[in-house]
Amino acid sequence: MALEAYTSQNTDKIHTDVLSQARISCYKARDAFYSCLEKQSSKKPTEIATVGLLYPVECKKTREEYVKQCRPTWVKHFDRQYCAKKRVQRLLDDR
Repeated sequence: MALEAYTSQNTDKIHTDVLSQARISCYKARDAFYSCLEKQSSKKPTEIATVGLLYPVECKKTREEYVKQCRPTWVKHFDRQYCAKKRVQRLLDDR
């Protein structure tokens, strides 16, 4: 009886508005962190993130917020994208 009551209340409804808000907050935190990286690019990077990404201590708070707001797989994905973009930019600048 208790199981029937539980299953009748537990629907598999996906709350897209909640997922959308979480994604938007993740993107905002990500953008804040990467803009901090760009602003502080002259500073020596001392902190280590995923996939070998280095960043200055001035961006530590934005990094913590970014990691808190986004799923770990997303953080890793976005860090890889950023590193790849920077690598290509360095190669093009060397020409």
